[in-house]
Amino acid sequence: MGTKWSQLQELKLVQEWDKTFPKSEEVNHSKVTFHNRFGITLAADMYTPKNAEGRLPAIAVCGPFGAVKEQAAGLYAQTMAQRGFLTIAFDPSFTGESGGEPRYMASPDINTEDFMAAVDFLSLQDHVDSEKIGIIGICGWGGMAINAAALDTRVKATVASTMYDMSRVNANGYFDSEDSEKARFEKRKAMNAQRLEDYKNGIYALGGGVSDPMPEDAPWYFQDYHAYYKTERGYHPRSLNSNGGWNVIGCQSFLNMPILQYSNEIRSAVMVLHGDKAHSCYFGKDAYAAMMSGSKYQDNKELLLVTGASHTDLYDRTDIIPFDKMVDFFLKNMK
Repeated sequence: MGTKWSQLQELKLVQEWDKTFPKSEEVNHSKVTFHNRFGITLAADMYTPKNAEGRLPAIAVCGPFGAVKEQAAGLYAQTMAQRGFLTIAFDPSFTGESGGEPRYMASPDINTEDFMAAVDFLSLQDHVDSEKIGIIGICGWGGMAINAAALDTRVKATVASTMYDMSRVNANGYFDSEDSEKARFEKRKAMNAQRLEDYKNGIYALGGGVSDPMPEDAPWYFQDYHAYYKTERGYHPRSLNSNGGWNVIGCQSFLNMPILQYSNEIRSAVMVLHGDKAHSCYFGKDAYAAMMSGSKYQDNKELLLVTGASHTDLYDRTDIIPFDKMVDFFLKNMK
């Protein structure tokens, strides 16, 4: 006997405005929930253009990795709603207001499914044109968005903004500096030792969010994160990066489960958006190159580099995030 939706977890959601960005008077905002195929209930903010009529093109937004929907994803969603799209910004499984136990785990499978579940939800809304659905992934969810686009033929257009390849960074370290069998063995060994500690202690140890205070000799891109997650600019009490971070073993499966497979078979449109000064830019450039290599579907793929932009500039710098180009990209490819 199958699982009935009525048996799934009900969430208690915060109703007051608690975002890191101002509320727009041009859109209506509401809280919604939906479920993925693993039975996890996901929480989302829905943004709908005021006075909108008929069925609208829709976009699901998620990210950054370790953030919540009240941060960059919500800003993207609200801004795109101001431009005529019905949007949702959702918390991925195990984080934010979404369900899933234990908390603060990540999964290449489940988190790809989170995007596909968002498409399920949007496709069945009365005021959504189910033939015009797109997705936006930010940071680590940029890679997940491309992964979802490779699997979900209902997605008409995808934007991966300031993306990470979470499999690559977990397996190889930053800038592939730990890309060796020995380095990966030591990571696996440490993770498996931590598993025993967690099991013995009856609690999953947290890995820690963004350091505060940030050491003066920390890499500049860590300081970039601090300037967003640990200041009034982007801090949120439910954000992992702003607080205790992921579980130490939370991303273990990424070590041996590469995402972005068959990305060169994606027939729908994909824009890889990155700042050319971002430490993570190599993820975007390489993902785009892999997507184009041997592909029969190159005409609707685009690499857009924002001059002078760092990684977190594309979280919330509305003066440089190319929303107008994103709108044109979605409208062109949702036809």
